[in-house]
Amino acid sequence: MKEHPLILFDGICNFCNSAVNFVIKKDKGAVIHFAPLQSPKGRLYLKQYNYPVNNLNSFVFIENNNVYTKSTAALKVCRRLKGLWPLCYGFIIVPKFIRDGIYSWVAKNRYKWFGVRQECMIPTPEVRSRFVG
Repeated sequence: MKEHPLILFDGICNFCNSAVNFVIKKDKGAVIHFAPLQSPKGRLYLKQYNYPVNNLNSFVFIENNNVYTKSTAALKVCRRLKGLWPLCYGFIIVPKFIRDGIYSWVAKNRYKWFGVRQECMIPTPEVRSRFVG
């Protein structure tokens, strides 16, 4: 059985939670699954793929046993969404150091700009099955 693509995200980040909600709405086939980086299952995935468990400055996208981070992860996710979002994947031609520089700048400021939650989001019953662990 093929595993679902998985987004590991910062569960206390308001921006990250909004991004997850956006993906849930745009992933009409309900293919992509989710886990907070802070959760036991999220940490288990990070360890499995040799990714630092304390690095919360990037969301991680796991697809077909490949791990993508930062701007590449975001573009890979866009490619799987409905509507015009797959067109964003065209930005993959921009050099990675430029894309990741912009990504890192937003990641560094996301708590200041968008705020922080006291605890990870609790999924609604309609989407709970898409959350791992």
